[in-house]
Amino acid sequence: MIVIDSHGAILSFSAAAERMFGYAEGDVAGQNVKMLMPDPDREAHDAYMDRYMTTGVARIIGIGRVTTARRRDGSNFPIELSIGDADTPHGRVFTGFIRDLSERQRTERRLNDLQVELSHISRVSAMGSLAAALAHELNQPLTAIANYMEGARDLLDTPDAAALEMVREALDEAAGQSIRAGQIVRRLRDFIARGESEKHIESLRRLVTEANALALTGTGVAAIDVSIRLDSLADDVLVDRIQIQQVLLNLIRNAVEAIQGAGQRQLSGPGHGAARRRIEIRSRADGDDMVVITVADSGPGLSHTIQQHLFEPFQTSKEQGMGLGLSISRTIVEAHGGRIWAEPADIGGAAFHFSLVRAAAAQHPDD
Repeated sequence: MIVIDSHGAILSFSAAAERMFGYAEGDVAGQNVKMLMPDPDREAHDAYMDRYMTTGVARIIGIGRVTTARRRDGSNFPIELSIGDADTPHGRVFTGFIRDLSERQRTERRLNDLQVELSHISRVSAMGSLAAALAHELNQPLTAIANYMEGARDLLDTPDAAALEMVREALDEAAGQSIRAGQIVRRLRDFIARGESEKHIESLRRLVTEANALALTGTGVAAIDVSIRLDSLADDVLVDRIQIQQVLLNLIRNAVEAIQGAGQRQLSGPGHGAARRRIEIRSRADGDDMVVITVADSGPGLSHTIQQHLFEPFQTSKEQGMGLGLSISRTIVEAHGGRIWAEPADIGGAAFHFSLVRAAAAQHPDD
């Protein structure tokens, strides 16, 4: 538990807080509580306090949320934060109740690793079954196409009127079999995509902040500034929370890996430095029906060759990657009625955008 005054100065710092953050109460008493926050919260904290004291409009007071805190040694860790306020004879005070989620997330990661391994085995098995099904279903039309084409080729050795008529028939039959093969593939694809996820109205701000805290945990990103700017007027979305957070996790971790993979090359040269190591997460309303979320990084960007096949399965620029993350993300986003795309970012690297249906639009489709 931490108690602060209306200016953000720390009044009380519990023994549990001392163990959690690595500071003694005497070290932090009177200091601004933003010293316990990483960017971007550290940078925005004073403005948030001033806005609340002026307008009385709360963003997180009275609402628990998952975010990130900063220890004395500079390391970041995930927390669950609940804030309450009260008027006292000495002025307004704010009480923060903080729970360290590191152990819970380590447990979740261990379970997730097991689930990923099981999922991998399941995917391999499914791919084997799919390959067998495709081989069985496509064998007949492909064999027929080959036979018709070989017969047409032989008939062209004696190209009289009768032979040309038979060639024409053979080509018509080959075209028909190719259409049949395409229909088989489409039926399989539709069968795989048939399942619908259970969607609920969710706060986009909560989805982003929770996914960001989880994505940055344990990645050694103390030197990366993360800026989160979300449109408060386009906050409610109709989604499957787990699936959309999986998309966000994938995009944020890709951004971190892009920056870390660039190494010192991105930090060398005049005018660079910490500002080059940056991730921006933004949202904006797209008409009355959709909201667009952007995850941009200051990494090296995407080559033209990679960008052409970015969302195709088994296409990756990572040494250890399977090339499925962005393909799965595209499937999830499209199943939610949106789309996903990439383009160069205005901060130097790549920007991934995806759209979601706003809850108001889903509730009133005829408006």
